[in-house]
Amino acid sequence: MKKVKYHSFIGRFQCPHLSHRWLIDQQLSKGEPCLIFVRDMEVDGDKNPFTAEEVVEMLSLAFKQEIKDGMIALQIIPDVLSVNYGRGVGYQVIEHKPPEDIKRISATEIRRRIRAKEDGWQEMVLPGTENFLKEKFGE
Repeated sequence: MKKVKYHSFIGRFQCPHLSHRWLIDQQLSKGEPCLIFVRDMEVDGDKNPFTAEEVVEMLSLAFKQEIKDGMIALQIIPDVLSVNYGRGVGYQVIEHKPPEDIKRISATEIRRRIRAKEDGWQEMVLPGTENFLKEKFGE
């Protein structure tokens, strides 16, 4: 039996938003499975308000069907200082350049808007995570 190979994504995902979705969709749209590594960051209340477990919960809500279909797997990893590889390791390093409307989405801005009780953040986050974020930020 041939083992499944995954496209990996490493991030904080503080909070998961449409730019993350766009990036992951670059492989999902080709029918390629993805492995999302969530960095286990120290919670600081501002830049990293979510635990790795909370991030996995939000991603699980947003990618419910893809996880069920075996197209996405989630894993918490220790915080990463660097990503290193040697020659001939059998995988590619791929950079995806998002369009401007996707590139401008920022988790920092989303968190600022939620805390300030401003509108517009709901359209930037992954569908399914809105209620989680409202509860987390006391809205």
